[in-house]
Amino acid sequence: MNKSVRFLSIAAVAAFTAFGAHADEADGSQFALKFDTNRTRAEVAAEAATVAQTRSIEPAGSRVVTYTSTADRAAVRAQAAEALRTGKIPSGEFSAM
Repeated sequence: MNKSVRFLSIAAVAAFTAFGAHADEADGSQFALKFDTNRTRAEVAAEAATVAQTRSIEPAGSRVVTYTSTADRAAVRAQAAEALRTGKIPSGEFSAM
């Protein structure tokens, strides 16, 4: 029994060692993309310049809408204080309830 357990443990260590032997390079060079092109750098730069003029770099929906308020600052502060006093808006750290 002792010899069979020892044999199985050695076989397991050998199997795990074999998995490590199949590892590739640490930099992942097997996944590197290979490009074979015949275009010059000037052609690519010219195309990039035209594409940049036709596309917006602004993300969709990020434009901020401007609003001009007609309310007076003192009036808004007074309304907020009144709403806080009457309990219409929560106050403090336990305001979620």
